[in-house]
Amino acid sequence: MGDVEHDDAVNQKISPLYHADAIKAPLLIGQGKNDPRVKQANSDQIAAAIRKHGGSVQYVLYPDEGHGLARPQNNMDFMGRVEDFLGQYLGGRKEPWREVPGSSVQIQEGNPAQSSN
Repeated sequence: MGDVEHDDAVNQKISPLYHADAIKAPLLIGQGKNDPRVKQANSDQIAAAIRKHGGSVQYVLYPDEGHGLARPQNNMDFMGRVEDFLGQYLGGRKEPWREVPGSSVQIQEGNPAQSSN
């Protein structure tokens, strides 16, 4: 509890951004560019911080989505990526990931300002 808007000490204590060096498990980030709750800048920052410390992060951006994936093509794309990610790191049965026609996904590699389909 605290004033997260104005108390930097509280933020540095509780925010994963300031502890990215301790994140050892691979991370999958799915971000809607128009999300009013979780801003893209937050995902950009944590992805960059994890990569800076040698961690593994897969980061996908959906430029036409908000908080949640409303377009069926984007939802199917991300769920396929989740299944592939979990299969890769946890093992078990999975279907091979396939591109979903009509998805607006952009893969965020390295510098989050650069993206590709």
